[in-house]
Amino acid sequence: MGALPFRKMHGLGNDFVVLDARARAIALTPDRARALADRKQGIGCDQLISLEPSTRADAFMRIHNADGGEVEACGNATRCIARLLMAESGRDRAVVETVVGLLDCRAAPNGQVAVDMGPARLDWRDIPLAKAMDTLHLDLEGNPVGVNVGNPHAVYFVADAQAVDVAALGPTIEHHPLFPERTNVEFATVLSPSRIRMRVWERGVGITRACGTGTCAAVVATARRGLTGRTATVELDGDGRMDIEWLPDGRVLMTGPVATSFEGTLTGALAAAVSP
Repeated sequence: MGALPFRKMHGLGNDFVVLDARARAIALTPDRARALADRKQGIGCDQLISLEPSTRADAFMRIHNADGGEVEACGNATRCIARLLMAESGRDRAVVETVVGLLDCRAAPNGQVAVDMGPARLDWRDIPLAKAMDTLHLDLEGNPVGVNVGNPHAVYFVADAQAVDVAALGPTIEHHPLFPERTNVEFATVLSPSRIRMRVWERGVGITRACGTGTCAAVVATARRGLTGRTATVELDGDGRMDIEWLPDGRVLMTGPVATSFEGTLTGALAAAVSP
């Protein structure tokens, strides 16, 4: 295939390798995605993002987790891709297509990007769960809340998110039989009616410094429990915060920063790893 340009981007430390497949086809199998995401022998990232042509939006965003599996949504990556698309077009808005629909994005103050993540889905079939139950009180130790924001989440309320052994608890919950498609796991401490401290275990990745859909899920969960209002700021491990608003019509608005770490070119074995 020859050399292939890439960008390394992140949202509050949740990092991505971005490949542009709009004019040049890229073949990503789970093995190839894992090779690029590997932090010792590849480039290293939480998710691998490939941009593809779209007839409905500015671009289609395909997402592979670090374990190679393709997933439905990624809030931080959406903001990063929206920033690229807005820079290309010179506009302050962009539409990103994903496997779960179209996401409207706009430029926000201080270089941030706001994304309409669509409606939070709360029915047990939409999470999805393996059996019918009240998603406000999942039948699991710790009594989490189930939310789907384009992907599944289980939100736990804890006294001190910093003290939670996320590495031990995260994979057990991710692979619990209650979640047929596995789940992302959030540990949230409510600091005030408008402020949350959150840590996250991402499905197919592990501990990440931030999770866009996770922050959305946390605010929906805390609001459903009456612990916060429908607007809150979420503080994350990635030395920053995101602002989330759960609108009366059920849609969730996410606003946060994006950054480009560096740009480079895939050559040799890494370029061959994504050859059609």
